[in-house]
Amino acid sequence: MRKYFKLFSITLCFLLIISVMAGCGSKPQEKDKVSLCEVTHSIFYAPQYAAINLGFFEEEGIEVELTNGQGADKVMAAVLSNNVDIGFSGPEASIYVYNEGKDDYTEVFAQLTKRDGSFLVAREEDSDFSWDKIRGKKVLPGRKGGVPYMTLEYVIRQNGLDPYKDTILDNSIQFALMAGAFTSGTGDYVTLFEPTASMLEKEGKGYIVSSIGEESGEIPYTAYFAKKSFIEENQDLIERFTKAIYKGQKWVESHDAKEIAEVVAPSFPDTDVSLLTTVVQRYKDIDVWNSDPILKEESFNLLQEVMTQAGELKQKAPYEEVVNNTYAEKVIN
Repeated sequence: MRKYFKLFSITLCFLLIISVMAGCGSKPQEKDKVSLCEVTHSIFYAPQYAAINLGFFEEEGIEVELTNGQGADKVMAAVLSNNVDIGFSGPEASIYVYNEGKDDYTEVFAQLTKRDGSFLVAREEDSDFSWDKIRGKKVLPGRKGGVPYMTLEYVIRQNGLDPYKDTILDNSIQFALMAGAFTSGTGDYVTLFEPTASMLEKEGKGYIVSSIGEESGEIPYTAYFAKKSFIEENQDLIERFTKAIYKGQKWVESHDAKEIAEVVAPSFPDTDVSLLTTVVQRYKDIDVWNSDPILKEESFNLLQEVMTQAGELKQKAPYEEVVNNTYAEKVIN
């Protein structure tokens, strides 16, 4: 018996030595670095931050280098100049580029949000707000030609007002400076994303009176895009990127506001979790997030109708050219 035990011990030690040596010789798998430029930094994009913070991109072998473009036009410029790999903004940017006749235009390959994520903020609390109250008032709407601006115009028209005759849309202030301009006394109303809108409300400097997204209905608001050439040359990478986003979408869909707030909190170090929870619940209540990355044709057509009504689109772009659902369909199947 002692002989067999000794033999077993020697064999076990030998196997342990081999496993240790194998571990010492292996190198950690390198990840593909992907530069991603987002249109702004907002809790509105919670599924994206959940995918980053929960390691869904790491699971797909991707390291995301995130930058803030502060505007869809700037994001698109960064993509077209090859300064970043993937852009994240409203699909209208890709429509504009396609209509310019560029050979290497951008394709939208994954949608994240399906409603406007901005809120109309007033100077005073108004539980009985109606859109007629903006008649003759100055509203800070963002950059002309951007989806937030055009969606606001669409909502104003849906409520029986003419955005050019019945109110004053002051688009002279840059998107990133709108909250500061409003608190300094410019304008009667301002459209703001979260968590900025709720932060102003908490500080008593502004009050949310309406959700633009709830008023407008479903529209492809923010999505991921890249140049056609980049997608063709990196098909596996685009599929893995889309899969990570899809994981983030499903995780957010199946968890409550507090859980989501705690997970995305590292992406918003200057905002406390209780405020983030309030914001996430507000977005959940109006159903802003896609449950999958597919951009549907009817939503795309509504976006182009909004752009046409705003006078920003002279020629509609073909859905099958601007939108590439190949990778979104693969990951959900």
